[in-house]
Order: sequence, then C-alpha cells, then structure tokens
Amino acid sequence: MNLLKRTREELIAHLKDGRITVSIYGLGHVGVPLTIAWLLAGAKAIGVDIDEKKVVEINKGKSPVREPGADEFISRFVSEGKLIATTNGKEASLRSEVKLIAVPVGLDEKGRADLSALEAAAVSIGEGLKEGDLVILESSVPPGTTRDFLKPILEEISGLRAEQDFGLAYSPERIAEGRAIKDIVENYPKIVGGIGPKSSRVASVLYSVVSKKGVILMDNAVAAELEKLVEGIYRDVNIALANEIAKVCRAIGLDFEEIRVATNSQPYCHLHRAGPGVGGYCIPIYPYFVMSAAKEYGVELKLTKIGREINENMPKEVVRLILDGLNKFGLKKEVARITLLGLAFRGDVPDARLSPTYDIIKELLKRGFYGIMVHDPYIEHDEELLKSGVKLTQNLEEAMDGTDIVVILTDHSDYKRLSVSKLRGLSGKPIVIIDGRNMLKVDMQVGDSLYVGIGRPWISI
Repeated sequence: MNLLKRTREELIAHLKDGRITVSIYGLGHVGVPLTIAWLLAGAKAIGVDIDEKKVVEINKGKSPVREPGADEFISRFVSEGKLIATTNGKEASLRSEVKLIAVPVGLDEKGRADLSALEAAAVSIGEGLKEGDLVILESSVPPGTTRDFLKPILEEISGLRAEQDFGLAYSPERIAEGRAIKDIVENYPKIVGGIGPKSSRVASVLYSVVSKKGVILMDNAVAAELEKLVEGIYRDVNIALANEIAKVCRAIGLDFEEIRVATNSQPYCHLHRAGPGVGGYCIPIYPYFVMSAAKEYGVELKLTKIGREINENMPKEVVRLILDGLNKFGLKKEVARITLLGLAFRGDVPDARLSPTYDIIKELLKRGFYGIMVHDPYIEHDEELLKSGVKLTQNLEEAMDGTDIVVILTDHSDYKRLSVSKLRGLSGKPIVIIDGRNMLKVDMQVGDSLYVGIGRPWISI
C-alpha cells in the first residue's frame, strides 16, 4: 500500500478498518502507550525491541511497563490477533506501512545526544522500508535530527528517497507516566512536522484519527522537534525559579507554598513547585539538546543554562540541609541513620530514571554517611542502589524505625497522607524532618524534633 498516493478519505478508512499495520520501535514508557493508541484507532501493530523480555511479555498479553490500562489493552489486542512483538526490526518493517520510532535518546559521557539506539532502529527500518511507507520519529531529539541524521540513514540503507518514495515526519510524544494512553488519545493535540508536504499530509491525517484532540501541523520536522524541547525547558526554568524563591522564603522565615498559591491567583503567573531536583528522561536532558544546537548558530542560551545549573545543584542543597540538621541535633554523620522517602523521580510512578535521589545518595556516601535507607512504595528493586550498598524497602515502618533524619524526596500520594507526628511516632525518637516537597502537615509541638522544608524555615516541633 502506497500511503503517499492515498487520499485523506482512503487513509482514514484504511486505518480504521485495520488495513494499515504500524511497527513501533522501542517498547518502553512511550512505545507501549503509543502502540495502544494506534491499535485503538484501528491499526494492527508489531512491537519491536532488542529486549527479549519485553517481547515475550507482550506476546503473553502483558505490558512490559506499568501504566494504567496497558495490561488490559495488550491482553485484548494480542488475543484478537492484532498485536505481536518481535526483536526482528527488519521483518517488522517489511510487514508494516507505518514505522514509529520511540527509542531512548539520552546524553553520552560528554553531554552530547546519544543517538546510537536511533541509528540501530533506523538501520533495521531501512532494511525493510518499501515505497509508500511512512516513518515517524517520536523520541525527543536535538533540532534537525530527523532531517540530518535519520533521513540519510534511511535513504542509504533502503535506496529510496524521502518525500519522493517514502514519507518521513517527526511527531513528539507528549505524555506523563500514569496517564500516558489518555494523553495520546484524549488529552493533547498531536504535534506533526514532515520533511516535506507529502510526509506532513499523510502523518497529520493518520494522527487526526489517533488523537481526538486533533493535530497541530508545524512547518517542518525541525520546528516540531524544537517545540517538544521548549515544553521541557519552560518547565525546567520555571522550577529553577521556584527553587530560588523557595530559598529566599526559608531564609526570611516564610512558607513558599503559601507564596506560590497566592502568586498563582494572578492569571499571568504559573509558578511551579520547588523540590529536591528534577528527574526523569525528559526535562534534565532537553536543555542540553537545545543549548548544543544554539551553540552551532552562535547563540548562547544563558537563562536555560542557569536554570539547569540551579536544578542540578538542588540535591547538594538537600545534603546541606541534612548537615545543618546533624549540627543542630549534635549528631555525627558516621552513626546517623538517614531515611530517604522516594526513589521515583515523580509521584505515583515506578520510574526512577535520573532521579535526584541518586545524586543525594552519591553526595552522602562521598561525605562519609553509611546508615542510608530508601523507601518507595512503587519500586521493589533497583540495581543502582544495590551496587551502592544502600537498602531499598517498601515497608515504611522498617524504613523509619530508629531513624535520625527523614527526607521526603518524591511527592507520592502515600507521603502526602503522612504528618510530622506520624513520622515522629514511626521513628520512636526525636528526629530531623527535611520536607523536600513542602507537603507535610506540621501538626505537633513537642519540642524534641526539627522540621525544615525546601521553601520553609527551620522550626522546632
């Protein structure tokens, strides 16, 4: 089927009645919800991943990632014969008309974009690419990647020409874990930018079926790539501003949350929450993609750079508060027991990628702290903690028993239900509480413990 030669009406009909097969490269937090969204639109799907465990899970009708609704949908579509998974990317490309790339793109040791996974996916897609097919890159990438990196690989491997023989577009994922499927299908319009008018037309028409919020068609793929990154930079800089104001509030003796809520009653303000740092595989990375691209054009992004530096230094700020608490309590770091509540980078998700908790642990270990325990209700096992010799538990009583300092690092719903008196009771002795999310209720005045927030002053409790 040559998608480039089909009318709008034909493309919509073929997608809805299952005559279009889509292959999804990368079965992670983006790829799985994306697969489900296209299946819900009517397509058949082939999931592709180099991780055999993920492939086996899907073929058994199970989701390889924890996402609400994912297990039910995958089970349903596998049983209906509409979804299979494989490690053979070439075969999947041969058997599909649309290829979606959702592989991870992070930073290498020099702070540059690591495009190795994208390159591997592009090669396997190119080996099976046919005339009239459509390739859509969904991974967040530096501006120009679709045009200057992906396109040449596909053309060289396949012998076909983009825009003339096959379609090529960029459409960034815009999801949050915990609601990813709904984000794609219902919550946000899909951003689409092709390398030419043919690619843009086909990609936007197909996504108008997948996304109920419709499509925002950009002038080209580079514009779509940058749009996605700007979303993350906006949040990063805003969080950095919140973290700076939080420091001022603590110094003056004010509650940042009170200031934030009042400030945001003004419709032109949208001050974010302060915190112990920024994690996940998005916001900490996007600024570097854009700063690198800007540098090539002789542009220095000072605000973007400063915002990233502020947020990257927040774990050290948390450690400084821990040291302050030790001094106020007269405790020695060699014998102090520290409990860190939260390994996940965001509340109510089991994802710890680039979590600031890791940076806090590294800083503590470097300074000679040994009695560190981490609690997270969503994460059962973590290799990085295991290598560091730091215990991870899902038992709050175990984590808190006899601890000297407790630090709240993730805004899990479980932690929002805690109180100062609850934590003091679980410890069984006077404690230092460092509220990295400014969310605890300070509900007791017994005089033997201390409390401080990222944006709240030290108080005796």
